[in-house]
Amino acid sequence: MSDTQERQAGPSLADVRSQEPTGWVGLVIFAGIMLVMLGGFQAMEGIVAIIRDEYYMVTRNGLVIDLDYTTWGWTHLILGLVAAGAGIGIFMGQMWARVLGIVVAVISALVNMAFLAAYPIWVTIVIATDVLVIYALAMHGREVKTHY
Repeated sequence: MSDTQERQAGPSLADVRSQEPTGWVGLVIFAGIMLVMLGGFQAMEGIVAIIRDEYYMVTRNGLVIDLDYTTWGWTHLILGLVAAGAGIGIFMGQMWARVLGIVVAVISALVNMAFLAAYPIWVTIVIATDVLVIYALAMHGREVKTHY
């Protein structure tokens, strides 16, 4: 069969199978939801730090990086807004959102590591979720665009 006849016949069985959604699509959607949620949580954490410095039990000298809570608050607020935007972009299957989502999750994990003394259990949960988001977007993020 010639190339022209193959093109007219339509996609091959191998092409169709490679486009079938896998179970990982759900994990990528989950990563998008988690980015939106983490963005909201980071923003709330930031607003609390901006408005009420004394809310956190550890003095700023007990943090890994010695900054006042207002500075940490703005950092968390901005990071939260960017994370929520990336999560929304992931639902639309955008490549920029996948890249931004991975970058935001890495930065979120690092920022929260420095914030560990202030809220150890919460920060540990956020970091674990960041790792899951990184994995889902890096390994299977492409599948959302082709199927939704």
